[in-house]
Amino acid sequence: MHDRDFDYDYFGFKTLERLCLLKVDGKVVERPQHMLMRVAVGIHLDDIDSAIKTYHVMSQRLFTHAPPTLLYAGTPRPQLSSSFLTCIQDDSIEGIYDTLQKCAVISKSAGSVSVSVHNANGISNLLGVLNATARYADQGGGKTKRQCSGRAKERYTVQCHAKITHHHMCVVSKLYSFFANPMQEARDSLCTALWVPDLFMERLRSKGKWSLFCPNEAPGLADCWGMEFERLYTKYEREGKAKKVLQARDLFCHILKSQLETGMPYMLLKDICNRKSNQQNLGTIKSSSMCTGVIEYTSPTETAVCNLASIALSRFVMEKGVPFDSHPSKLVGSLRSKSRYFDFEKLAEVTATVTNDVDKIIDRNYYPVESAKTSNMRHRPISIGVQGLADAFILLGMPFDSPEAQQLNTDIFETIYYHALKASAELAARNGAYETYKGSPMSKGILQPDMWGVTPSNRWDWALLRDMISKTGVRNSLLVSLMPTALTSQILGNSECFEPYVSNIYSRKALPSKGFLSGEFILVNKHLLHDLTEMGLWTPKLKDKVTHGNGSISNVPEIPDDIKAIYRTAWEMKQRPMIDMAADRGCYIDQSQCLNLHLEEPGYLNLTILQFYAWIKGLKTGMHYLRSRATNYGQGSINK
Repeated sequence: MHDRDFDYDYFGFKTLERLCLLKVDGKVVERPQHMLMRVAVGIHLDDIDSAIKTYHVMSQRLFTHAPPTLLYAGTPRPQLSSSFLTCIQDDSIEGIYDTLQKCAVISKSAGSVSVSVHNANGISNLLGVLNATARYADQGGGKTKRQCSGRAKERYTVQCHAKITHHHMCVVSKLYSFFANPMQEARDSLCTALWVPDLFMERLRSKGKWSLFCPNEAPGLADCWGMEFERLYTKYEREGKAKKVLQARDLFCHILKSQLETGMPYMLLKDICNRKSNQQNLGTIKSSSMCTGVIEYTSPTETAVCNLASIALSRFVMEKGVPFDSHPSKLVGSLRSKSRYFDFEKLAEVTATVTNDVDKIIDRNYYPVESAKTSNMRHRPISIGVQGLADAFILLGMPFDSPEAQQLNTDIFETIYYHALKASAELAARNGAYETYKGSPMSKGILQPDMWGVTPSNRWDWALLRDMISKTGVRNSLLVSLMPTALTSQILGNSECFEPYVSNIYSRKALPSKGFLSGEFILVNKHLLHDLTEMGLWTPKLKDKVTHGNGSISNVPEIPDDIKAIYRTAWEMKQRPMIDMAADRGCYIDQSQCLNLHLEEPGYLNLTILQFYAWIKGLKTGMHYLRSRATNYGQGSINK
């Protein structure tokens, strides 16, 4: 099958060569097909038929495992997990340094670390130590050099800002300066996120006040959610335990200021994450992965683990029974025949394969810390993501936010969730349900669409699936998580995750190596290049126009309007439809999704509106990064 090596484009192969192909004394010793077979055999050591099946599906680029799996599967120490979620064991010197040691060991094993610090005092100093640990621990023990891509992450609730302020005389100014001016040295190794309760959003909407507490003087707030949290929070307010009381809008304005300056902190909705989780029977969920797509239970004795794979949606656009985009050297585009269609049956088949693969990884995995093994074996969560959604829309001639694309978006994720659940139920019939299944929402017949109040379509037999689960249970507590796929998307030549293209022309750097060119290369959206070439419009002069338009073709008069609609960039799309599409697929995502907002001219007003809208639509992740190209923040203010 070595001919399939040539299905990778230049940059995909160079990424594999640099990060995933095994080396001996600095020399590459395997081809891409060798790597894929190594991965398949490493996962299915005792099942050669499954190994061969996995190899063929991966080599046809229908899905890919995450980079740690590609690199370490089939090696003496197969640490195949991408992310680990942990928490401060307790607010003491011993607890803090035990946690730091755990973070360093995980980071050395090529895993990114998210740390919940809800219960810690002196967060400013703690963040400095976490940052130093993240910077010092070379991810992968010198093999992967992913120091900046796997970052320790701060995760705490809005009401627990007192953790960084109760030691200081100038409480509010310290809080605000922390958000608006994060440590310069932390920006390349430490991300920040807010774990926001509904009560804060309600007080913000009603122009109410917000109280800040010391976690030692007001214990338990991080350990509850929903009505229980509201009762405890208001009890502490009545008892006068607040260290500072301020207008909720004032706090939110400074959070917005930081987001406008740095893109962070991320916004996650605490109550929604707990209310719509199949792990809510385990206790209060307090954290997510760095990408905000993985929402899993953690405790002082359990480190949550994230095992990833992503399905390449563009490969399910078919014509005459084969994937239309079957070779990167074959020109593709939006000028399509009527015979093109999306193959949901094939997607169902591949989803089942991916579910079996990632579940098997749980047993094959090397765990750098015992608490990670304990958690993964008890709850067996997996994370199935996607890439190439924008490519699929383009290949079918659908503008990204068109009604047709919105419907396909829903149908795709309904299919993935249904068949991941079905495969997990079949695994449970053979191997038993996961240890903590009893008491979970699924054990009570409650699936993710039920938590959203959504009735699925008639495409799949949901009654049959519910009957299967009632009899066998499921093997995995969680199944679907939409994480970023920048690296693997580059390997497979797809658009990233579920996002639209941010530009139709861009540069990409190639590192020098023997026999290959190096330097910076200007690339054009391959679909657009095909269409314009086929129409006889592609010329050096038109290329210059696209370049001068920052990758947009909206102001190029010779390009037809229907082509312009298909190739609008993320900056040219309204963000409310993006949130609507996230909510439409959200009812089939039992973890969360890495939702970025793209605003050409972000301001306090439009950013506030969008984050409120995400909360109202019931998203678990209100916003990952704020992507901005503007040089100012606009003139809007939420105080006007």
